[in-house]
Amino acid sequence: MFKLTDNPLGIYEKAIPEKFDWATKIKIAKEAGYDFLEMSIDESDQKLHRLDWSREKREYIKGLLADQEMYINSICLSGHRKYPFGSRDAKTRRKAYEIMDKAIVLAKDLGVRNIQLAGYDVYYEGSDEGTKAGFLEGLRHAVKKASSASVMLSIEIMDTEFIGTITRCMEYVRAVDSPWLQVYPDFGNLSQWTDEPERELEVGIGHIVGIHLKDTLPGKFKCVPFGEGTVDFGKLFSKLDALEYQGPFLVEMWADNTQDATVEESIDHIRSAGEWLKGKAGDRFNVFGKQA
Repeated sequence: MFKLTDNPLGIYEKAIPEKFDWATKIKIAKEAGYDFLEMSIDESDQKLHRLDWSREKREYIKGLLADQEMYINSICLSGHRKYPFGSRDAKTRRKAYEIMDKAIVLAKDLGVRNIQLAGYDVYYEGSDEGTKAGFLEGLRHAVKKASSASVMLSIEIMDTEFIGTITRCMEYVRAVDSPWLQVYPDFGNLSQWTDEPERELEVGIGHIVGIHLKDTLPGKFKCVPFGEGTVDFGKLFSKLDALEYQGPFLVEMWADNTQDATVEESIDHIRSAGEWLKGKAGDRFNVFGKQA
């Protein structure tokens, strides 16, 4: 049974070694103290294949989650980095739309509430007014499909300048003007593209449906251990307290897949990250308080 709490805390699937199957990943997340998982559908063929899971596979995953009293709250749909809405290539754009439609169906079937969209018009091509227009057109298509399935879409604040701030993200949210398209900030990315990340939270607070917790350094947006980057977590959590944000948070981190970590080591690794963040957030995360 779902427990109604403020600020549920989830863990990114890629924080758990990829060698583990879904049953083990769910067990690790649960025993580490997290409320939910965020599924990854990145640009790899392995992850994109999930969009074509059979009905039986989808029901199997739902059963595993139910057995552990866990849920997948969001899908990180970074597959659009390779197949972006704004591509100049018509075949690539068609693939982007196909990925989007299949992701919405998968989310609906798994009970996932939110699909996080990568805020890139293009990634491996040069950006211009045409690619930006293609991105907006793709967002409008996505919202039409998602709204019919009652699936929320949200644009992540990214590691590139294009949508590196909430202010820039809101230009697209307002242009589409739908309750089904909102904002998913990332503390780490946001802190590298503006000197006033707290002000950016004010700009988007009425549209924020989830927040990534990640540490970063100038020019380094991944795999920075918590506490070794430049993100001022205490200040950002305090701002969210003032803004009365009650939505979910997601710990974004990556396992070292070159190491043969055990289940117990994997649990300890992601639990320690959550406990470190709780130290910065006070009593915000109830789940780790239960384990004290």
